[in-house]
Amino acid sequence: MYPPGFMQKNQLKASSKIEITILGLLGLETLLVTTALVPAQLWGQFFHDSSNATINGPFPASIAPLVTATIYTLPTIIGFLCRNWQKAILYATIPAWIGLGAFLIAATFRVGAFYAVSADHVTANVSVLELFAALGGIGWLGRFIFKMS
Repeated sequence: MYPPGFMQKNQLKASSKIEITILGLLGLETLLVTTALVPAQLWGQFFHDSSNATINGPFPASIAPLVTATIYTLPTIIGFLCRNWQKAILYATIPAWIGLGAFLIAATFRVGAFYAVSADHVTANVSVLELFAALGGIGWLGRFIFKMS
């Protein structure tokens, strides 16, 4: 038999590893979302030698589809790793909140303070947040599907 408290210590270690993994995925997703929100013209200025910089940003054309797939799958994986749906949705949307916030702050320097509240921009931003929340929720629901099989 196991000594007293052995299972609790192992469960805490596993829980801690999952939380560290979630934080790492959050950081990666935040980086990818933020780079995706940088305007194409800016990437063209940074990487003027590359013909694909305005289309793919800092990523070579060969891995651009992989980056896009990663942006859409990471919120689902983050939601899958969370134990409750509230954390799944919150953690899945944090990268979008940070990326959109940085983008809106940068845009207001160039366009003006009311850029953030114009109807088409509000709709687009809310749609991104809804997408990430839905992906996190789908990931969380996936826990039950894989538990059943």
